Amino acid sequence: MKTNTAAVKTVGKSKPAGKQDTVYLIKSKTKKYGISVARALLLFGLCFMIIQPMIIRFCTSLMVESDLYDSTIVLLPRNVTLDNYKIVADLTNFPKSMLNTLWTSLLVSICQVIACTLVGYGFARYSFPLKKFWFACVVLLIIVPPQTIQTSLYVQFAAFDFLGIFTALTGGPLNLRTSIVPYLLMSLTCMGLKDGLYIYMLRQYFRNVPKSLEEAAFMDGCGTMHTFAKIMLPDAVPTIASCFLFSFVWQWTDLFYSRNFLSSYSIYSVQLSSIVSRMSRYFNKGSDAAQVVPNARQQQLIFVGVLICSVPLIVLYCFTQRTFVESIAMSGSKE
Repeated sequence: MKTNTAAVKTVGKSKPAGKQDTVYLIKSKTKKYGISVARALLLFGLCFMIIQPMIIRFCTSLMVESDLYDSTIVLLPRNVTLDNYKIVADLTNFPKSMLNTLWTSLLVSICQVIACTLVGYGFARYSFPLKKFWFACVVLLIIVPPQTIQTSLYVQFAAFDFLGIFTALTGGPLNLRTSIVPYLLMSLTCMGLKDGLYIYMLRQYFRNVPKSLEEAAFMDGCGTMHTFAKIMLPDAVPTIASCFLFSFVWQWTDLFYSRNFLSSYSIYSVQLSSIVSRMSRYFNKGSDAAQVVPNARQQQLIFVGVLICSVPLIVLYCFTQRTFVESIAMSGSKE
């Protein structure tokens, strides 16, 4: 009887504990779902802030000119047209300028990645005289804008003469400003667009790689370049891919170096930057009376040009986002 009484008391005491567990589970689930909903709303708000300008520009690009002045139209056009894309394509010399931008961006990005990978590996793994000084120069390359050396770049490449060799051979210096050669030389010598940032990123990655991997490769008889190519380089592919993506995107929309060194090429970003100056000639073609292009019409065509410029970058990111995110995750885990 005593045993049964104790069992009854134990069962009676367990009921309040069960109610407490149920209340605790309800609270934890409510808190969990509340945090999830708040996180989802925050992410939706941030994404909407980013996507909203693109949506507005896309809808504006589909409007006829009369819809631009209709106050009853908020977002969706009343009359849909694709003529604006044709006009922008004519104004920017679209097929030629886009192809020129593509191959120059690829070529410059490849040269930058090759040079910055070698330099970043050297800073991370080797000791040499004035190493801290040279790395400080790399940091200055990140901080100092390239516009500060525009005059010196012009003088250097307008009369290019390396050690007087060209003067001795041809009787005078070379003018390289109208070709892609100066830009490639700057990219291969780590003086191109944002090269300091790529060197810093690659140097930080190679510094975090265990030295035991190199030592094991040296013990197996591998040389310096063989170790770099077979051991270090494969693991650095995500970081190198990130540097390549950064380089390609910045080169795709660059104006400073394109105007200085690629003036003889039809580059899309340069064509887009001067699209307003060509609108009057385009719309007044075959007309005796000069017609001023309204400001709203100018802005609409600029929106169309920006959309055309952004589409290849969006497509590129869709195919490479996994590699890009992987490089960020790897750098975070190694730190």
